[in-house]
Amino acid sequence: MKQIVKAGDTPATWHPEALFVKAQRYIENMLAVDSEQWEYALWSSLSLEFLARAALANVSPALLTENKEGWSSLFHALGFEPTEAKFTPKSIPVSEAFRRLAAIFPEFTKEHADFGILHTGRRNSELHSGEAVFENVNAVIWQPQFYQVCEVLLRSMGMSLPDFIGQSEAKVASKLIAAAVDDSAKAVLGDVEAHKKVWAGKGDEERTTLSQSAAVWATRHAGHRVNCPSCASQALVVGEPVTAPTQKLDDGEITETQEYLPNRFECIACGLKINGFSRLAAAGLGERYKKTQVYDAAEYYAPQDDHEGYEDDNNER
Repeated sequence: MKQIVKAGDTPATWHPEALFVKAQRYIENMLAVDSEQWEYALWSSLSLEFLARAALANVSPALLTENKEGWSSLFHALGFEPTEAKFTPKSIPVSEAFRRLAAIFPEFTKEHADFGILHTGRRNSELHSGEAVFENVNAVIWQPQFYQVCEVLLRSMGMSLPDFIGQSEAKVASKLIAAAVDDSAKAVLGDVEAHKKVWAGKGDEERTTLSQSAAVWATRHAGHRVNCPSCASQALVVGEPVTAPTQKLDDGEITETQEYLPNRFECIACGLKINGFSRLAAAGLGERYKKTQVYDAAEYYAPQDDHEGYEDDNNER
């Protein structure tokens, strides 16, 4: 049978690879920003939308088209040239894209779709209203689900998290996801409550003395200062680096910063200790933190001592 009207290539508007490239561009912008900044969450929401659209277009670009006002967008997605005057391709809202993904892929659950709708909905409020919705949204709360959803969407396209965010960040994402689904880690909340009761049983004077000692201890020891979830005294978390250090030169000084993921907590006021990222996350202590060190520029770039390893020659007279 002869076909008179033939379809062309899928236009970039609906092309899964073009949509994926855009998602990747936005995730790179996200990873270039500190995780505590609101822009980090904004870029993540933009990336998630295009990743979802890429996954749906990978099934069929036709699934992205909005057809309430006619079939020209569908015709265009199939690779044809619509004859409609002033034609502009129209796609479905991202919320509908998430619902369709949940209906198509059994692994993409309603919970995944609900998170996608919530996260991209915040983006709409950020861009189209006076609300600063990402200003106080802690990454440790939304990021595990974000990476879970990304992982399922990527798998539907035959890819994985390292393909999308690189090996280093993918390792962090795996820890965040594992911690979020580790119900056994929630047992740490019992330890927190137990220490809270013991702390409440102490006299006011003793609690004040212990808190003051803890504040001094936290200042003098290496680690990131946090408030203890049991007694609210100053305590410390320590962890492992999850990003490469970055340097910034300003007025003769070099400020070097590096992000860490906590894996150990200690409070000397009430004696609470927590080990392991999953338990820390369950206790509300799983937030990434930044270590900052300041160097003199001349000292930072000074050549290494040619006699490194030798004792100082203390023969001055």
